[in-house]
Amino acid sequence: MDSDKTELKQSETNSGKIFIKKSMFSALVISVIAVSLIAAFFAGSYISLKSDEITKSELNEAIAKLESKILKNQQVSERPNVQPISVSIDDDPIRGNQDAPITIVEFSDFQCPFCARFQIQTLPLILEQYVETGKVKFVYRDFPIQNSHPNAMPAAAASECAHEQDKYWEYHDALFENQGVWNNVEITSAITVFKEFATELDLNQEQFNSCLDSGKYIEEVSNDLRDGKDYGVTGTPGFFIGNEEMGFVKLNGAQPFEAFKSVIDSQLNTG
Repeated sequence: MDSDKTELKQSETNSGKIFIKKSMFSALVISVIAVSLIAAFFAGSYISLKSDEITKSELNEAIAKLESKILKNQQVSERPNVQPISVSIDDDPIRGNQDAPITIVEFSDFQCPFCARFQIQTLPLILEQYVETGKVKFVYRDFPIQNSHPNAMPAAAASECAHEQDKYWEYHDALFENQGVWNNVEITSAITVFKEFATELDLNQEQFNSCLDSGKYIEEVSNDLRDGKDYGVTGTPGFFIGNEEMGFVKLNGAQPFEAFKSVIDSQLNTG
């Protein structure tokens, strides 16, 4: 990297990194300072200067301070939403120790490809390092986005029917691992697939079919959806990490494991 370049902002776009030359940045700073002085003058403000001209050292100091402020603001903007909020786990399925100090609440859509990516790539690491060690419990709540994922609602209802027979997590995993099988078929065909999953998991087929066909858990799923909207969920997957005492931190999207690790470790150390 040339020595006369200062990296101010890096955007994850197809064009790669964006650099602004320091000379250009200095010109911008000078313009900002000039505009500020003019604005202050016309506003009736008084600025005392040691001499009639701004010295080079004073200008460099002003540039350094502004650079520092911009970089600091950039770092803050890249952090997750750390404003604690209150989140209910309702009566939804829990994976892990009920008394774990930290809870992860996921609002998810069984037909969402990003949710499947989280399930396959990131969740196993969270389970291994935090859930199975008793530090975290994991709660799944439904957030089916019907306008783009018409099979998500019946999939969520089917998972609740499996929950009746104590096979929720097995069915949950089967839905995500086989998402490509039922993702792009008609709803009636998807429901047939959901019943086949129940057979493969040795569920009582008659009980499962009756449960799914009756729409017994549509209201339960809809309640999760309403709660998610109240908590500010606008897309899936959406996560809330914390506990009732300290509140919950929100993470949006299929974040990498490191993002979860950073928040969880911070909360464990705080607790």
